[in-house]
Amino acid sequence: MSIIISSNRPGGGIKWQWPSVHPEGRKFLLISGIITLCLWLLPIWNLFGWLMLGVTIWVGAFFRDPVRITPVGSDLIVAPADGLVTQIAEVPPPPEIAGPDGLGAAPMLRVSIFMSVFDVHINRTPVAGALRKLVYIPGKFVNADLDKASEENERQHFVVERADGVRIGFTQIAGLVARRIMPFVSMGNELKTGQRVGLIRFGSRVDVYLPAGTTPQVLLGQRTLAGETIVARIGVGETIEGVGQ
Repeated sequence: MSIIISSNRPGGGIKWQWPSVHPEGRKFLLISGIITLCLWLLPIWNLFGWLMLGVTIWVGAFFRDPVRITPVGSDLIVAPADGLVTQIAEVPPPPEIAGPDGLGAAPMLRVSIFMSVFDVHINRTPVAGALRKLVYIPGKFVNADLDKASEENERQHFVVERADGVRIGFTQIAGLVARRIMPFVSMGNELKTGQRVGLIRFGSRVDVYLPAGTTPQVLLGQRTLAGETIVARIGVGETIEGVGQ
C-alpha cells in the first residue's frame, strides 16, 4: 500500500493509491499477461489458464513499488528492506567491505531482514551519503534465512559514507529462487535516506551493519518497511524489549 498527500481535499489529507509496478518488472508482467491472454482465447480455459492468471497477478505484486514516507533525522538508520527481522548478531564485517577504506575490522551488530516472495523487493539506502563501495560477489543460492548465506550466496555489498564520516554497510543476498541482484546506483553517487538502490529477483535477504555504539531499535520477529522503519539511531546504545501478542 502507498499513500499520497492530496491538496484538493479539505485540510490536505491522505488517500490510498495502487502501487506502481517498477520498470524492471514490467517486461515480466507483459510476458505472463500475454501467455494468460493466449490461454484465455483458447476454446478450453483449463486449470493451467487459471494458474497463469494467478502468476500474472503475483508478478505484478512482486514488482510493486509503493511510495514510502521516510522519517527525517540526523541520527536515523532506516530499514533497507521490507520483511521479517530474523537475525541480530555481532559479527565481523564482510571481508569485501572491511578494512580502513570500508567498515573497519572490529565486530559489528548485523540486523538481517528476510524478504519472502510476497514482500516488496525494492531495496533502499538506510542513510544519506556518498556510495563509497559497491561490490558484487557471485555465489550459491541456499536458503537466505540461513546464517551461512551471508558468506556463501550471491550478494552485493554497499558502503555509504555520511557527511560526518560515519559509514554504514548493507548487503543484498540472493535466496533459493533469486537469480539476479540489480543495482540502481553507481560508485560515488550521492544518496538520500530511503532512496531506491536496487532489487533482488525473487526472494532474498538484506543485512545492515550498525556502527560502534549503536543498538538496534527493532526486535527479532518484527516486520520492517524499507525506507520507513527506524532500525537504529547512530550512537544510541539503549536496548529495547518486546512481547509477542
